[in-house]
Amino acid sequence: MDHTRAPVLEALVEFRRRGDVVFGPPGHRQGRGVDPRVLEVLGAGVFASDVLMLNGLDDRRESAGVLEEAQELMADAVGADQAFFSTCGSSLSVKSAMLAAAGPGETLLISRNAHKSVISGVIVNGTVPVWVHPKFDPERNLAHPPEPDDVRRELSAHPDAKGMLLITPTDWGTCADIAGVAEVCHEFDVPLIVDEAWGAHLPFHDDLPAWGMHAGADLVVTSVHKMGGAVEQSSVFHLQGDRVDPAVLKQREDLLGTTSASTLVYASLDGWRRQMVEQGEQLMSATMVLADHARKRLQGLDGVRLMGAKVVDEGYAFEVDPLVLTIDVRALGITGYQAAELARDRYQVDFGSADTFRISACLTHADDHASVDRLLTVLEQLCGDAPEIASSGPVDLPPSEGLEPEIAMRPRDAFFADIEQVPAAQTAGRVVAEMVTPYPPGVPVLAPGEVITEEAIDYLRSGLAAGMLIPDAADPTLETLRVVRRDPVSKNPRGATAAAR
Repeated sequence: MDHTRAPVLEALVEFRRRGDVVFGPPGHRQGRGVDPRVLEVLGAGVFASDVLMLNGLDDRRESAGVLEEAQELMADAVGADQAFFSTCGSSLSVKSAMLAAAGPGETLLISRNAHKSVISGVIVNGTVPVWVHPKFDPERNLAHPPEPDDVRRELSAHPDAKGMLLITPTDWGTCADIAGVAEVCHEFDVPLIVDEAWGAHLPFHDDLPAWGMHAGADLVVTSVHKMGGAVEQSSVFHLQGDRVDPAVLKQREDLLGTTSASTLVYASLDGWRRQMVEQGEQLMSATMVLADHARKRLQGLDGVRLMGAKVVDEGYAFEVDPLVLTIDVRALGITGYQAAELARDRYQVDFGSADTFRISACLTHADDHASVDRLLTVLEQLCGDAPEIASSGPVDLPPSEGLEPEIAMRPRDAFFADIEQVPAAQTAGRVVAEMVTPYPPGVPVLAPGEVITEEAIDYLRSGLAAGMLIPDAADPTLETLRVVRRDPVSKNPRGATAAAR
């Protein structure tokens, strides 16, 4: 295929050349109606490029096939049979992917270190989840992706499962054995869906961790805005093989997606694909050189510890993305929350994720020596600043089993159940009816339908006191929690299943 083409961008240029006068959306009329004060901040080009696809960039019959051609080029670029653009981020794409594999009431294996968007998909879709628990690393207090044997064990125990959803890479850069998990799934003749939101860059260099399509996954979701070069909310899901029907996938995406898709997202996806096909290997090589430079300097910095290949050697992860710098700050006597806030407030450097122990910085093809040197300088300064920062207090870190609660109800049933909001200190043993998610990275500690443990409550409340953000709880102070009104542990409520338990 001709990857010098960018059909969406070309259609936008043609739209401007024709000088179309629009009498439909958007109401700002390509910027003519926008407040000049807004234009001063956002720029006229943003609004000039905000054009409908239907009866805008393409005609009312979509006879030019602008979007279709752009998606075909994307699929060809990454080794997929088909690709579908999404303008609602991977939060929507992953829900669509899940729904294409398992409908309401059907069982789906899901890695429990999933982002809250996956748990939301379980609730919205009415899926019966079987959690495949990640591999817990007690020394780093990190959850790494599950292994093929974990998936085999759960598929054997749940022969009605319709597929497996694997999350890789994690927010912290550790990666799963996608090929091994795919092989297991295909032995059981079920599809492997990979939430590879942090992996949009992976198809474009052989020295990066495995890309899902290359490793045999059936359906892969990526957030191109995370590690790629497209605007926020840009996502693509990629399909190969026949284990997921493309017509089913498209129809179920249509249930959840917008009918007013952003051309800004489409255009940036289209342009990024062209850039990566033409220059991706060179750009990724240069970024890996920068990352190697950063790692060497960080390894000589007292007070911080960089996660590297040792986590693979120890058997916790299959691969590590070299472009993700995960930095443990415990030896500085501060939390990752404090380190991130200090870097932003004092030095105007924003880290990607932070938790009790660590911060992370993701390098992309947009970085250069100047940006990386600034990152390293700020980390050196943080080491000097840390002694003046007061301790935020201890966080009660639970053992791994404390964060693997029993499931007493289907998440959908618990979320929509008759609930009561009770003091958090009185909720141990009750069934939670909401998501409780430290953010970022956004993996729920408690998901609807799970039995609340003392360890989880202690961890969340002590973490909150130390700076943890929990934006999705009804009471973000966690003085109270929403729980199912009756006690389903003792009464074995309707909706609990052998698979869930």
